[in-house]
Amino acid sequence: MKQKIIGGLLLLACTFTAVQAQRTTFLKINEILVINEDNFEDDYGNKFPWIEIYNASPGTVDIAGCFLTNDMNDPRKYPIPKGDVLTKIKPRQHVLFWADNMPTRGTFHVNFMLDPEQPNFIALFDSDGHTLIDSITVPAGQQPDISYGLIEDGWSTARLAEELHLNSTYKEKNGSELWIYFKKVTPSSNNKILDTNEKIEKFKKNDQAGVGMTLTAMAVVFIGLLLLFLFFKLIGNIAVALSHKRAMKASGVSREEAKDIIQTSGDIYAAIAMAIYEATELHDEENTILTIKNTARIYSPWNSKIYTLRETPVKK
Repeated sequence: MKQKIIGGLLLLACTFTAVQAQRTTFLKINEILVINEDNFEDDYGNKFPWIEIYNASPGTVDIAGCFLTNDMNDPRKYPIPKGDVLTKIKPRQHVLFWADNMPTRGTFHVNFMLDPEQPNFIALFDSDGHTLIDSITVPAGQQPDISYGLIEDGWSTARLAEELHLNSTYKEKNGSELWIYFKKVTPSSNNKILDTNEKIEKFKKNDQAGVGMTLTAMAVVFIGLLLLFLFFKLIGNIAVALSHKRAMKASGVSREEAKDIIQTSGDIYAAIAMAIYEATELHDEENTILTIKNTARIYSPWNSKIYTLRETPVKK
C-alpha cells in the first residue's frame, strides 16, 4: 500500500514538473537595451542595460529556477533565485532583468553585463540547466536608448510568417523582420504601443469638415428615437388589449359580441346620445315660472352699526 502511495506521489510530482517545464517554454526574450543613457532606471536609481522576458502563455509562469546567461558554454551562469513572488509572471506580462553584474542587489540583477561594442548573446535556460527556452544575439553597434526587440510581444518566426500570409498590408506597415529597433523603448510594457487610432485617423482624413460625423450622430439619435417610439407603441397596444380583455371579462361579453359593438356605426351612438339628452336635460314650461319665497332673517342688536366705535380712544 505504501509503495502505491509513494508511486502515486512520484507520478504526481513528475506530472507537475512536466507541466511546469512545458509552461516555461512560453517564455520569450522580448526586448533588450544595451546602452542606457537616458532611459529606464532600476530600483536603485541607476541606468544599466536591461533584458525583458515576456510570458506568452495564457497562465502564470514562475521563472524562478531558470537560468540567464550571456555565454553558451555556461548555461547556468545566473540562476534566478526562488522564493521571490515577483518571479511569477502573469499571462501576457513582462519582467525586467538588469545586466549590471550586481546580483547582490536583488533577484532581477544578473551577474553579467552587456558589451556595447560587441555582439551580445543572451539565452534563457530551463531549470535543468540544459533545455534552451529562448536565445538571441544582439548585433554590435547599438545606439544609445534604442532597444532591440521583437516586432510583436512573444512572436516567433512562424507567427510572423503566418501574419504576413494572412495580412497583405502588414509588411508595408511593419516590415518583415522579426527583431527590429525601437526608438521609443517600452520596458515592462508592450513592444508595439498605438499612439493613434487608425480608424479615427482615416475618418479625419476622409471627413475633414465633419459632415459625416454630424450625419452619423443625427442618424444614431433618430434611429434611437424611432426604436423607442415603436417600443412604447407596442407596449401601449398590449396594455389596451389587456384592458379590453379585462373589460369584456367583467361585462360577460364575448369576443364576437365585442367585435359587433366595435363595428356599430357612429351615427347610431350619436342618435342614442341625443335621445338621452332630450329626455333628461330639456324641461316643459315650468322652467319659465319665477317662484319667490320669503327668507327668514334673525335680527341681533349686535348687527347694528350704532354699537360700534365711532371715535378713536384718547390715550393718556
